[in-house]
Amino acid sequence: MPSTLEWIAVLLGIANILLLVRRSIWNYPVGILMVALYFEVFREARLYSDMGLQVFFAAVQAYGWWAWARVGGMDGPVQVARLSGQAILLWLGAIGAATLAWGHIMATYTNAASPHWDAGIAMGSIAAQILLTRRKIENWAVWIGVDAVAIGVYWSRGLMLTAGLYGLFLVLCIVGLVEWRRVERDQRADGLRGTFA
Repeated sequence: MPSTLEWIAVLLGIANILLLVRRSIWNYPVGILMVALYFEVFREARLYSDMGLQVFFAAVQAYGWWAWARVGGMDGPVQVARLSGQAILLWLGAIGAATLAWGHIMATYTNAASPHWDAGIAMGSIAAQILLTRRKIENWAVWIGVDAVAIGVYWSRGLMLTAGLYGLFLVLCIVGLVEWRRVERDQRADGLRGTFA
């Protein structure tokens, strides 16, 4: 049975993603509160990589709040950008290597449940959050992969409500990817119109 803490974290998670899809800077304070609650939820479920990930998320959420404010996020939705093909390959390689290394550490030195899958969720989430902070469209593709894996892991640990939340996250990330691609096209079109003005 989901705890009250998990219910509150889920509601904050939904609000967080909806604000991200809209490119609103207010996703960050909501996200900070959500990760604080999920730290305890994952501790109780012995998903230690995910628990530690919440500490990282709190720090990067604070950084993201500052970074988005610097580029005009307090005045409205932020601009978005895309990674180069080479950068995409480097990010994927780094996620894979970090997952293998962290999964080995967790399997060897802890009693973590699903250490390798949990490591993949953690390392993919770190990469996606950094890309999000940098306003890169590819953050959504990484989140989609993370969410797909997380649904199964959380379900297997009895976190049905959180697994359901990640199912909703998966849908919202697809919406976010489509929306940010549309915004990028609009930005490009506005840039071209400005060139000929």
